[in-house]
Amino acid sequence: MTTPAPRPSSPSRPAAPSGPSRIRVGSAPDSWGVWFPDDPRQTPWRRFLDEVAEAGYTWIELGPYGYLPTDPRVLAEETGRRGLRVSAGTVFTGLHHGPAVWDRTWEHVASVAALARDTGARHLVVIPSFWRDDKTGEVLEDATLTAEQWGHLAAQTERLAREVRDRFGLRIVVHPHADTHIDTEENVTRFLDATDPGLVSLCLDTGHYAYCGGDSVELIKTYGERIGYLHLKQVDPEVLAAVRAQGTPFGPAVARGVMCEPPRGVPELAPVLAAAEALDVDLFAIVEQDMYPCDPERPLPIARRTRGYLRSCGV
Repeated sequence: MTTPAPRPSSPSRPAAPSGPSRIRVGSAPDSWGVWFPDDPRQTPWRRFLDEVAEAGYTWIELGPYGYLPTDPRVLAEETGRRGLRVSAGTVFTGLHHGPAVWDRTWEHVASVAALARDTGARHLVVIPSFWRDDKTGEVLEDATLTAEQWGHLAAQTERLAREVRDRFGLRIVVHPHADTHIDTEENVTRFLDATDPGLVSLCLDTGHYAYCGGDSVELIKTYGERIGYLHLKQVDPEVLAAVRAQGTPFGPAVARGVMCEPPRGVPELAPVLAAAEALDVDLFAIVEQDMYPCDPERPLPIARRTRGYLRSCGV
């Protein structure tokens, strides 16, 4: 009797390991239209915590420092009684400027890292500074780094990783982001190739990577050992084509709806999650649907539907 050959897996949906998922799903203030520590158009922080728990999530990020309480005891009480835990804090850096910006950078990083550590998080999401203003579109610096600036970016990121690890016990995950110098496939791979895998991992944001023309599944396949964290997000292809053609800055593009509710956009998240599962490592996958500004009644229904959709993807 001849044993039938196993059916090959679809190349767009890598086979995930059997057993419980090692991906822990959460959401972030961003999905409630929160971009700033304080803004009257944003959802109040208590409402965010209530609604993110109601939507079925157990993990959250801190969001912009100062939006949630910065006293770790208060924050632990507020999250704990809602059944929530903190996965990461977020910082913005301009490390390509070299050692001259270190002291100012570290002052900001240390505050966020301390709160993340004290609330039980193990990651710090590092976002590069924007080369143009995300509101006005004003060009702040050249969109292309020089060789010297690439050297500063790599060296100072490794320095940041060591300091954050040694002082706070956290691992940094660098977030490729639209309108920054770590954005396209070319720039992401150049950054990864220039930094120490033992120190620097990536926060792969599926929406930002698609916004800049990248393929998340291929990045996971090629640089799987560097993927330390996920942000789950989709872009609307029609809006994206329009904002690219018009050279629209990222902030106004978000206001036009370039980041959309899954599964209405790209990339398809099921193959991304399958590729991530195939790595067989523990990963956070935090939903981060940019919606600033937005009506405060919008986020909760979207969050509920998104959580249900992700369950249909196996996480």
